[in-house]
Amino acid sequence: MIILMMDFDDSYVLLSEEQLIYIITIPLSTSIILANLVIILGISWNRQLHNTPNYFFLSLLVADLCTGVALPFIPLMGLNRHLSFSSCLVAHVFPNFLFLAFLFNLVMVHYERYICIIDPLHYSNLWMHRSFPLTLLVVWTPALLYASLPAFGWNNWTGPDFNSCCESTQNLTAFSNCLTNTTSCCSYKRVFPNAFIFLEVYGLVLPAILAIAAMTGHVLWITRGQLKDICRLHRSVERGNQASDQEQKLNLRYTRCVVAVSLTFLACWVPYLIYMHVSIALVVSDSKRSSTTHIVLSCTGIGSMAVVPIVLGLANRQYTEPALKLLQKLRDRWRPRTQASEEATV
Repeated sequence: MIILMMDFDDSYVLLSEEQLIYIITIPLSTSIILANLVIILGISWNRQLHNTPNYFFLSLLVADLCTGVALPFIPLMGLNRHLSFSSCLVAHVFPNFLFLAFLFNLVMVHYERYICIIDPLHYSNLWMHRSFPLTLLVVWTPALLYASLPAFGWNNWTGPDFNSCCESTQNLTAFSNCLTNTTSCCSYKRVFPNAFIFLEVYGLVLPAILAIAAMTGHVLWITRGQLKDICRLHRSVERGNQASDQEQKLNLRYTRCVVAVSLTFLACWVPYLIYMHVSIALVVSDSKRSSTTHIVLSCTGIGSMAVVPIVLGLANRQYTEPALKLLQKLRDRWRPRTQASEEATV
């Protein structure tokens, strides 16, 4: 995930921005990691869930877990730091790879469930089911190849002079390192050319998000049509023109489903879309205004998007059943102890 930030030369400002990033991202990262671990363990412990569709979802959870681990480091990509060429590439390429792998896995899971709904008769004959390792290769390899393009030469490292951050910094140690060429001014501008950024945003990220939204909307449309057919058949059997209690319950359930999907999209995708277009606008205008607001947008936008697999996982009771049983056992063990201690005090 390409993080586009303004350049900050003062070391004190850099330190305060790093602290702000850690304050926002560490709680988000911890929550994402723990939630993914709970769902992963739930799928692993339940043998009934050991099938190809759940393996796809497990791959998504692993990618989301890795994104949660890398979350505190992603906004740091927008700050100027004193790193060597290889360290700078790793600091930018690896988080970008994890984000793209997460996004491609998310599209793959939505596509697999989409086909299951619109074409259930041919669902089991999908190429994705016939060769699960090949599907994983198709999902993870393109993300790695595209994210690694800067390491193969598509970068601005030998472009314009970016060492102004070394010259104007007040950190004497970093300044001496720059003078001895042991480190350089590491910036996203030196790793990601503008063409690379535009291609990723408008050629990969935005089409993937639109594809997910389109598949979700089509599924809701199909569900609405099937609900109307059920209600029509129910009225013909009952020989009545007014909606029965069963129809009202079905309509209410569908309305809740639409509301839940809409709220999930607004809460998880809209913050990231806002952040993405604000970042592109800043790149085009080459703005150097304060990045405090931009840091907050990047942390919350990426963090909210990483919550999507967690929402999908927690909505399935089979995934969370082992964790609920474990909590119930702990609660049952804790109650006798508390009751005994209360009786002893009395």
